[in-house]
Formats: sequence, C-alpha cells, structure tokens
Amino acid sequence: GKSNITDALRWLLGEREARNLRGSKVEDLIFAGTKDRARMGLAQASMYFDNSSGFFPVDYKEVSISRRLSRDGESEILLNKSEIRLKDIIDFFAKSRMGARGLSIVSQGESDIFINSTPLERREMIEEILGLKEYQIKKAEALRRLKNTGFNLEKAKALIDELAPHLRMLKKQVSRYEGREEIAGELSELENRYYGSRLKKIKNALLKLQPALRDAEKELSNEEAITKKLEAEIANVRSSEPETDEKIKLIQNKRKALLDSKFNLQKDLSRLEARLELTQNAPDVKEINLMAALQDVRNLAYSSVEDGDIKKLKSALSQIVSLIDTLFSKGNDGSLELKKSMERLEADIEKIDKELRTLDISEADSNKNVRQFNEKFKEVFITFEAERSKLLKLREERNNLVFESEKLDIKLKDLSVQILEIGRKASEFETWSGIPLEDEEVATRKMFRLRGELSAIGEIDQNIVKDYQETEERHTFLVNQVEDLEKAIADLNSLIKDLDYKIRHEFNSAISRISKEFDKYINTLFGGGKAKLTVQRELDEPVEDKNEEAQEEQTENSEEAESGVYIDISLPRKRLKGLEVLSGGEKALVSIAALFALISVSP
Repeated sequence: GKSNITDALRWLLGEREARNLRGSKVEDLIFAGTKDRARMGLAQASMYFDNSSGFFPVDYKEVSISRRLSRDGESEILLNKSEIRLKDIIDFFAKSRMGARGLSIVSQGESDIFINSTPLERREMIEEILGLKEYQIKKAEALRRLKNTGFNLEKAKALIDELAPHLRMLKKQVSRYEGREEIAGELSELENRYYGSRLKKIKNALLKLQPALRDAEKELSNEEAITKKLEAEIANVRSSEPETDEKIKLIQNKRKALLDSKFNLQKDLSRLEARLELTQNAPDVKEINLMAALQDVRNLAYSSVEDGDIKKLKSALSQIVSLIDTLFSKGNDGSLELKKSMERLEADIEKIDKELRTLDISEADSNKNVRQFNEKFKEVFITFEAERSKLLKLREERNNLVFESEKLDIKLKDLSVQILEIGRKASEFETWSGIPLEDEEVATRKMFRLRGELSAIGEIDQNIVKDYQETEERHTFLVNQVEDLEKAIADLNSLIKDLDYKIRHEFNSAISRISKEFDKYINTLFGGGKAKLTVQRELDEPVEDKNEEAQEEQTENSEEAESGVYIDISLPRKRLKGLEVLSGGEKALVSIAALFALISVSP
C-alpha cells in the first residue's frame, strides 16, 4: 500500500513516534498476520541512494539506510551495514536537508500542511529544507551540555563551600577540651530534634499515602476491566455490521433494468392501441380518418428514424406496412389478436410493477439495518470514550500518588544517608516524640558549627594531619574543576552564540528569496494575486527603567526569541481576512506554491 511505503520512508528518516506511523506502539509496525498467513517476527525497511555525485557527506558511491525491529524489542539502524544510533541517522539526514517531519514527506490528506501549521512549525520546516536543522541539533546538544555543565559547576561550588569550613577547622590546633561534654550534649539534642522531627514527618506522610494508593489501584483495576469489556463490545458490534452496500447496489441495478423493460412494454402497448383503433375504424378510413391514420403512420416513422436502431427501424417499417394493410382491409379480423397481445403486455407490466414494489421493500429494509447498526455503534462508542477518559484520569491520579510516594522514599533515603554521615543510625530517632525545631536552617548552621568545634577540640595526631592533606587535595581538585567548568561554559555559550548567528543569518538571507519565489508561484497557480512570507517575533514589554544594562538585556532576549513565519496573501477576485477563510483547494495550492518556492531556493 502507498501509506505503508511512505510510513517506511518516514521510519527510515528517523521517526520515533509510533502514532505518526499509524500505530499505537512500535510493535504495530510488524505484520500481525491474517487467516491465510502467519504473523512475522521482524519489521525491516531499507533505502538505497546513488551517491556518485557526493550528495551525502560520506565516501561511498552508494548509501544504504536500513532499520529493523523484532518482537522481542531489539532495534537496529544500519548505515552501509554498520550499526549506528538513531541520533546519528537524524544528524546524517539533517546535513542533507531531510527529516521525518516537515516537508520531506507530504502525506495523503496533508497537502495543506504548510498553511495549516503554526508560524514556528513553518519556520522549522523551512530550516530543515535550508539545511539549518543540523545547526539546531548542534545547538540543542550544546544547550544540554551547558545545562549539565552548569549543574556540575554548582555541585562543585557547593562541595567547595562545604569543604572550606572543614579545611579551616583542620588548620587550627586546639590545646584544651573544655566544654566538650556541653558541646556534645547540645549537638546531640539538636540532632535528635532535627532528624527526629524530619523522620517522623516523612513517615507520617507515607502512612497517609498508602490507603489512598491502594484505593486508587483498586479503582483503576475496576475501570480497566470496564474499559476492556467495552472494547470487546465495540468489536462485537463492529463484527455485526451489515453488508448492505453491495446489496443496495444490486437492487438499484435491478430496478433500473425493470424500469427499462416496463418503458419498452408501455411503448409497445401504445403502438398496439393505435393499431387496434385503426383496425376498428378501417371501414371509414377513406372518407373520415384517412388523414389521422396517415398522421399516425408518419409519427411512427419519425420516432423510429430518431431512435437510430436498425432493428427497431425494421420493426417500425413492418408495423407501418401492417397498419396500411389494416387501414384498407374491410374486416376486423386482427382486432381479437391485437387485444390478446395488449392483455399479455399489460400482464407483463403488472408483473414488473409487483417486482418493483418488492425491491422497494427490500431496499427500505437494508437502509433500516444500516441506520440501526450506526445508532448502536454510536451509543457503544460514546460510552467507551467516557469510560476511557475516566480511566486516563484515574491513571494520572494513581501516577501522581506513586510519584509522591517515590519522592518521600527518596527523601527518607537521603535523610538516612545524612544520619549515617554524622556517625549515627536512623533507628536512634524512630521513637523520638519531642518538640520540633522552630527554624531548621538556623539549627543546621548551629549543628555544623558545634561539630566543627568538637572536631577542633582534642590532640592533633597523624589521623588529623592525614585528613587535612586529603581535604586540601580534594579542595584543590575542586577549585581546578570549577575553573575548567567555567571555561567550558564560556566555550559553550560562544558556540551557542555562533550557531544562533549562523542560523539567524542564513535563515534571514534565504527567507527574502523564498518569499519572492512564493509570490511568483502564487501568481502562476491562481492567475494573479500577491503573497509574501514574513518573520515576526513577540517582543517583551519595554523596560521602563532607562539604564543601559536593562535595555541591553531586553535587546539580547528579543534577539534570541523564537521567530515564526507568517503568510501574507491576496488572491484575485477574493478579499481575504485571514488564512482560515481559504477553501481546501486554495490552501493546498498555497502550500504547493510554498513548497515549490522552498525547492527553488534550496533544491
């Protein structure tokens, strides 16, 4: 099928979403089998390109792209039989101005995709055809690395901030241990209140979540059963769909044939009536009805000539001869035979009328069956959609509860780790029932200070010296790492700025040429009219403060803002107030004009 071929091409170009390939999951791409043929265990497609011109940036005369998927979930992408990642194939085609989205493939029913897209989507399509998607991918990768680098930088700085007090403490040598017990007691009380209250708070929250989570799971299970039952009911209703289209067509064809036969019989009956009248009036034909009889003969001859059928013409001549013979015969010997023929024709006509009435009843029954099926299917489908919406909502609620429970578990584990780090165990705080702290942040700082004092009190031995050396080495390493990360951030920002400039410069230089070609093709396709493509962005509100720093920040933000591509069009003999008033055909032609304009600038 045509759609299977275009889906295969889109898949090979790097499409990730099964719904864009007419499936709900990736496994739907594999042939599911029929009653005559077993299902397949593998889906595979390949494209071969003649690369003798060097169109693709690889040193091969022929380029082959293959992609395969098995039912056990294994997936492979091959470039000239070498396995690569999906990201690599997307980058590969981006360099060649192709991709799974945009205008590389215009699917059936999407001829107006360009005009129906949003301004930002139009920009993405144009960037892909201009070959700018490669830079967009690089920019996205740079932004991702920038984010990770920034996270690592903050983490390194936090570690430095955490190490600095400890390092300073190790440098000090304390000669006496006065107040050690008092400091240790105060620290223990603070730790009991701090970790005890936090531990109790998290566990209480988990206990409250469990019943709600169980109820949500139960309700979700019930709703899934209801939805599954409705799915089976829809399938059952669909299987009972009456096959009436062909039957109605046969009835209509048979009715047409019967009506044609009836018309011919009525035509023959009219002729026999005319002959009977002539036969009955034959004695007076010379004096009274000669002109009328001749007129009947003349009409019969004209009608036969106009019919153009040789057989019917011969039959009409025979009737004319018979009519003349009858006119000049003295008796009414043929009247009885004519009346019998007329009776036979009338009986045949009555039989046809009876068959027509039967066909009308059969057709009405068929139409009734179709209406009943449609009403039943609509009723079941509406019920299914309502239950499915309810199921999705229940799943979301369940997932929110699971997410909240997982967050609390993570907090609990983090707290247990923190307790271990201070040399104590979480079990020491499980039975705590004291008064919670009013300000945990102040208590945290105070505990940190007290631990520092305790660490500073006592003899300085080799263990302390070793700890100091290791801490200093760690601190030096982190300082150097911060410098490297800051340099990497500066380099990434410079790269992003260069990519932004390249994308913006090449896009802006191409859009005016595309707009001119677009205007030309609109004029050609519509026999007149004008069109242009414009690039617009939504700027932030102006900064009231007139200082230079604020103005420069606004200018920088506005330059980096995403700009969309808008269509301004006027057609001959039609006043447009917006693209939405265009007809389906006009939208398709406008999109085709845009596609031709893009190809003209970037073949």
